[in-house]
Amino acid sequence: MNPKFLGKKTNNYSKGSFKSLDPIQRKISYSKYGIDFWNAYEFNYLDKYNIPILKLLEIRIPSNSKITIESKSLKIYLNSFYNKTFHKEAEILKIIKRDLEHIIKSSVKLRFITKFDNEPKCIEINKTRLKMVPANNPLKFSGFRSICPVTSQPDFANIYVLCNKKLDVSFLCELFISFKETGEFHEQCVDNIFKILNEKYKCSSLEVMGRFMRRGGIDINPLRSSNKKLFFNNFRFFNQ
Repeated sequence: MNPKFLGKKTNNYSKGSFKSLDPIQRKISYSKYGIDFWNAYEFNYLDKYNIPILKLLEIRIPSNSKITIESKSLKIYLNSFYNKTFHKEAEILKIIKRDLEHIIKSSVKLRFITKFDNEPKCIEINKTRLKMVPANNPLKFSGFRSICPVTSQPDFANIYVLCNKKLDVSFLCELFISFKETGEFHEQCVDNIFKILNEKYKCSSLEVMGRFMRRGGIDINPLRSSNKKLFFNNFRFFNQ
C-alpha cells in the first residue's frame, strides 16, 4: 500500500476527482456476507441557487469487494463538492456512485439520511453479571480500542454480536480487549473477531458489527455475517 494522502500533510482539499480516491486491496473476508457502512457527516455542496447545503451521506460498500477506499482520500474527494452546484440530489449520488465503483470494481449504494436507525436492545457485557450470554441475544461491548496501522492513532468503537450459540462473557471481554494495541483497519478488526468466534463456537449463525467513532467527519462501520438477511443496520448509539 502506497497511499497518496494517509499519514501525509495535505494543504489543498478542494481539488478532487475519482483520481484522488486511493484503492486498498482487501484481505480475505472470513464471512460470507457483509457491508461496510460509511457515514460522511460533513458533505457540503451548492444547490441551484448557489446556497451551501450540508448533508449526511451514507455509503454502503460490500465486504466481498476485492478493493475498498482509503478513508482520507475519500474525505478529500467528498470535500471537493463544496463549491459545485447541483439542481438535484440524484445528480450528486450518481457521480459519487460512478466514481467509487470505478475504483473498487463493485456495486455500492448511496443515500442521504436525516437520522440513524435505533440501536437494538442488547446485553451489555461490560456490565452484566451473566457468565454466559444466551443464544440469539444481541450483545454489546463498549470501549473497544484498536490502532490505525498507518498513523498509529487509536480508534474506538462499540462491538455488537449476535450468535446462535451461548457465548462466554469472560472470553468475549478478553478477546475485545486484546485488540487495544492491534494495528489494523476497522474492517480487518471485525473480520478477525468474526473468524475467532466462528472457529471457537462453530456457529451456524453469526453476525458481528463494529460501530466506530468518526474521525475527520467520517465513520466506518463494518458488518460481517454468515446470513444474507442482516440483523444489524446503520444505527448509532453515540456520536449522533
